[in-house]
Amino acid sequence: MNPAALDLQAAIAAALLVDADLVALLGGPRIHDGAPRGTEFPFLTIGDGAQSDWSDGDTPGGQVRVTLHVWSRAAGKREAWTILGRLMSLLHEAELTLADHALVLLRAEFAEVRTDPDGLTEHGVLRLGALVEG
Repeated sequence: MNPAALDLQAAIAAALLVDADLVALLGGPRIHDGAPRGTEFPFLTIGDGAQSDWSDGDTPGGQVRVTLHVWSRAAGKREAWTILGRLMSLLHEAELTLADHALVLLRAEFAEVRTDPDGLTEHGVLRLGALVEG
């Protein structure tokens, strides 16, 4: 059985890759669990995750956090925010099917866009929180 965090990550990636609007905003299926060198902008990476116990005595459960990162080289923050907006609309309270767990709740908890230290890249961050059983 996969940890709930890995199970959720796989379900999120699968849901994002089949969304034609998101893929169009990214210019292709540029969704990575760590971007390869030379990846064309914009793209999305699945970042840090965390899991803690959320069991209730009878049913095992977990509280899971997943962070998504949007990387853009377009002038200004519009492109990064547009992609983040699509991610939020797709994932906030989404009903995803996980392989080894049951998703109880998925929420977009935090989003921001900031200029990366290189001065060229806009970096969008979306933090997701989930409750899972199983």
